[in-house]
Amino acid sequence: MQRAPFYYGWVTVGMAALAMVATLPGRTQGLGLITEPLLKDLGVDRVGFAQMNLWATLIGSSFCLVTGPLLDRFGARSLCALVTFALGGVVLAMSGTSSVLLMGGLLVLSRGLGQNALSVVSLTLPGQWFARRLSFAMAMYSIALSIGFMAAFPIVGSAVVSGGWRPAWATMGWCLILAVAPLGWLLVRPSPPRRELEREGETLPVAGGSSGASHEYTWRAALRSPVFWIFALASSVYNLIASGVGLFNESILAERGFEAGIYHRSLVITALTSLVGTF
Repeated sequence: MQRAPFYYGWVTVGMAALAMVATLPGRTQGLGLITEPLLKDLGVDRVGFAQMNLWATLIGSSFCLVTGPLLDRFGARSLCALVTFALGGVVLAMSGTSSVLLMGGLLVLSRGLGQNALSVVSLTLPGQWFARRLSFAMAMYSIALSIGFMAAFPIVGSAVVSGGWRPAWATMGWCLILAVAPLGWLLVRPSPPRRELEREGETLPVAGGSSGASHEYTWRAALRSPVFWIFALASSVYNLIASGVGLFNESILAERGFEAGIYHRSLVITALTSLVGTF
């Protein structure tokens, strides 16, 4: 088979960034774009929706536990396409339901498939193609997804304001099914053989070699490490606050007399500062 004139891992990085942007309808920032019109449409109060979102987030996080083993068994290509397709179906179903109970179940699935399962797939892809230059590849990944979110926030926000949350959500669902899922199937390939990684100069130092060995841990070993819990708890506390505020950001700004467009632009600014921080 003829080799590509460039290292195919960079295509994988681009697809990984696109997959992360595709998690938008399952993320707090994405749901925050439709929270206010959704509450009015379904007749749900903010406290009730906050409790619904809490349980959806907690239950949806369990999807992470099965995504890793499924990646090992079926590969990133199949899982990327399948999870994206399923997320698109859930988003479509959300756009058409008027049942609060069904919306709660769909919210669990959107969290589980989007914020969790597809995020795991996305973050795994660069690591399957890069080793020594993984930090540089992840920097490019972060830049690409920041640009993607900067474009997605105002586009989806404007669609919600102009046409309503249901048509906007349905359009997003079809985009996931007809565009992102097929691209995942076409562009994601199995990780390259070791010889190709060596050709690209991406191999990790050999254990016992002159450059030293890399430290790898099983998940049980990681759980026994204090450093793991420091990072895990710190990120959990931050995301607890960010999720609670982000879901009702539009409401908070509306109480202060700001229009919905301010919230959409603030999301762009957040993504922009993240992009600057990456550089």
